[in-house]
Amino acid sequence: MVNKVLKSFNSIGKAGLGGYIVGSALFGIAIIALMIYGISTWADQLIEIKQTTIDSLVNIAIGAATGIAGWFMLPAFSALFVGIFVENIIHRVEQAEYPNEMREKAPGFWPDFIHDIRFTIKALVLNILVLPLYAFGIGFLVSIILNSYLIGREFFEAAAGYHLGKDRARDLIGSYKMEVYGGGFILTLLTLIPLVNFFIPLISVVYMVHTYHRLK
Repeated sequence: MVNKVLKSFNSIGKAGLGGYIVGSALFGIAIIALMIYGISTWADQLIEIKQTTIDSLVNIAIGAATGIAGWFMLPAFSALFVGIFVENIIHRVEQAEYPNEMREKAPGFWPDFIHDIRFTIKALVLNILVLPLYAFGIGFLVSIILNSYLIGREFFEAAAGYHLGKDRARDLIGSYKMEVYGGGFILTLLTLIPLVNFFIPLISVVYMVHTYHRLK
């Protein structure tokens, strides 16, 4: 699995996906900035503290907490950006790595709009629900397990579904759970590395393209 991660990084360069890395990072940063601004503004209006110093400290604390939460949820936001171009990303990776196994149909623009929106909302809601568990010392473990499942399933389904369709891709997941969710676990661990988590969804797509071609 580690070799596939290294191969995925190499494939990003070979397929010329640098622009998607920049776009994914900027998209995620913009979303987090909007979250911090929106929640801080809302809290400032909701919580009225007469002492200016205390009021400022509260606002800073709320902004910091929102930023930290947004940092951990960054892959979910970035996944939305990657979903827009996922077929183009798969096409370019296969063009570089699997030229004899490419799909005849041309890649489409944002082929699963509704699905991607639902996945992003589901990932955000589930990760928010996990936050209170950190107070009991199990939040980190539950978060790793949850996101291993979400990342493994979502991105393998995208890579395999590009060729087979979503239904057959799900059937394939049932036959190769260890490879899919094990890959999701490795990719989830990568989200803990600063800066790398900006483009984890892109790495995940490339990783699962390699996984699909190895398993099919």
